[in-house]
Amino acid sequence: MSSALVTLFVSSPDTRSERRYDLQLAVSQLKEKLELVTGIPVGNQHLAIYNDDADLQPVKVLDDDQRPLGFYGPTDFQVLKVVDINPSTSFTGQLTDLSEIEKFELSDEQYALRQDSVLAYKQRHKVGRFADKTEPTPAPVVTVDIPIGSRCEVESTEPGLNKRGAVRYVGPTDFGSAGGVWVGIEYDEPMGKNDGTVEGKRYFTCAPKFGVFVRPDRVRVGDYPVEELFEDEEM
Repeated sequence: MSSALVTLFVSSPDTRSERRYDLQLAVSQLKEKLELVTGIPVGNQHLAIYNDDADLQPVKVLDDDQRPLGFYGPTDFQVLKVVDINPSTSFTGQLTDLSEIEKFELSDEQYALRQDSVLAYKQRHKVGRFADKTEPTPAPVVTVDIPIGSRCEVESTEPGLNKRGAVRYVGPTDFGSAGGVWVGIEYDEPMGKNDGTVEGKRYFTCAPKFGVFVRPDRVRVGDYPVEELFEDEEM
């Protein structure tokens, strides 16, 4: 009949590994195997089982070398911590202690002079902040031949509706994310959206609801007479 096995995470100051052990294994025999894994001599080992690495209190302390491992009831994937109770006689902890290692340090000036550094590579290949600066392409100047004061008609999406008026402003504005030129129109009738003022800035003056701003391609300049809104109705 095969012996039962348990899978444990073995943790020591310098190592961490996953191991499977026979539950019939005596603690003294277990320590011999752990010496090969952790480098901690058998006589220096203190063994305890924890549910998790972060736990401060052990579930069991393996304090009897003659007892089998199964006596302490370990379960799969618990943590078996191996503590070196006399580290002065072994190398325990020296693999992770960096306090005695001499550090190689360079000043910023010394680092800048090196030719084998990341900084030098970026400078040679013009990467990141060392890339060539490209001048922004200036926006093309748009010429709009729409004289101020001229009569006009604004394109409408409503069939039979003629939005006529006079040109009061042509040029750039502070509103509109696309920029470019806008045409300010004073309608003959109150079909607009403002009085020539948008977002607190005045571009021209007219009565409320008679002013509007449109793009130049929606404006047709010509001899457009003033149309009365009710001129076709019987009096």
